[in-house]
Amino acid sequence: MGYGVLMFALPNVRRVSFLKAQPLLVSRRQPNHSLILNSLRMASTPKLTSRVLVLGAGNFGSCLADHLADSTHRVYLWARSKQTVDIFNKERRNEKYLTDHLFPESIEAIGPELPSADFLQDVDVVLFAVPTQGLRKVLEELHPRMPKNRIPLMIFVNKGIETGTQALTLEIIAESCGPDIAKASIFLSGPSFAKEIVKRQPTTVSVSSLSLTHAQQVSDLFHQPWFRCYTGADPVGVELAGALKNVYAIATGIADGLGYENNTRAGLITRALAEMTRIGSAYGASPLTFLSLAGIGDLMLTCTSSKSRNYTVGYRLGKGEQLDYIVKTLGSVAEGVTTSEGLKPMTQKLGVYAPIADGVYSILYEGRDPKDVAIQLMNEPPLREMDLPQGAGAPVEELKKKLGVDSLDPA
Repeated sequence: MGYGVLMFALPNVRRVSFLKAQPLLVSRRQPNHSLILNSLRMASTPKLTSRVLVLGAGNFGSCLADHLADSTHRVYLWARSKQTVDIFNKERRNEKYLTDHLFPESIEAIGPELPSADFLQDVDVVLFAVPTQGLRKVLEELHPRMPKNRIPLMIFVNKGIETGTQALTLEIIAESCGPDIAKASIFLSGPSFAKEIVKRQPTTVSVSSLSLTHAQQVSDLFHQPWFRCYTGADPVGVELAGALKNVYAIATGIADGLGYENNTRAGLITRALAEMTRIGSAYGASPLTFLSLAGIGDLMLTCTSSKSRNYTVGYRLGKGEQLDYIVKTLGSVAEGVTTSEGLKPMTQKLGVYAPIADGVYSILYEGRDPKDVAIQLMNEPPLREMDLPQGAGAPVEELKKKLGVDSLDPA
């Protein structure tokens, strides 16, 4: 069914904005038309137009810019490379990521300099899709330029732990921009490969903030018939789940690379879920968050697909390749590698038993043989299957001080 025919067939249905893209884009995506037809009938009221700034033109930043441009929003995609900006605006494609995807005219690439104060004055939404290790620098440079009389919606989709400080993104925001912006920040996470989002595959994610009002606003912003958000009020848990699952994806990839099969994979993922729940509970997160889309949902996706960069790193390690060579030839960032470095001192500080995470660290940073680590894990002393720490540790108390709150309960 062509573009014109589809629009003619649906005269009484709201014209969902992805049909406003160039006909070539609709044809190239080759969507499931029956799914689209059913979804259109359930489409919600059109949203007001927002000016959205997406910082980071990697896989996820690019795909979310594309997703938001399918609504009535005007989207600006910031890239660090002038060449990336020029090619994007001229050819409607990203030269490094999602290279076979054509982007709509409603996205304008900008950069390599960060936007000016005048530009930010009219921005309604800022979405941060830069790697965690570079986030603090971007925030410190951007914050003085932001409007003084209002806070735009601040959405963060990075997944990781800052290696030098073991800080979560919420803590980085508080230190760089102050507690008010941190308390209003929103975190989006869940099982969501970029290549599937641009194909409009049905996708569900978690959206969490200390401000339930802001979480709902982001849910409304992103909602489309193919993209559904579930709101929550545990940003610490969502952050930890999104960061930790990358480490366990490396572990699962290693096991597969070593030739272990289905029993091993299922057991490893289950014990990884128990381990990340222990870590999260000790930090001050809700254990239930790890049963959410941001938790088990993202863990399952990342640990079971060769599309996952972190799984791929682990698989190649299991096959005997060296880490330096893997990282150099991967073509994109695998945040689990740096997260593992930050996670090790965090679990030590929390006093949490985390043998899988420790095993991954020993392979990545101590040069241990993956086979030896696998044998060691199977010979760990048997424990109770479910055992959560009693009470939160020091990190969450430090975070509350930086936020100026007595509790991390939502407003």
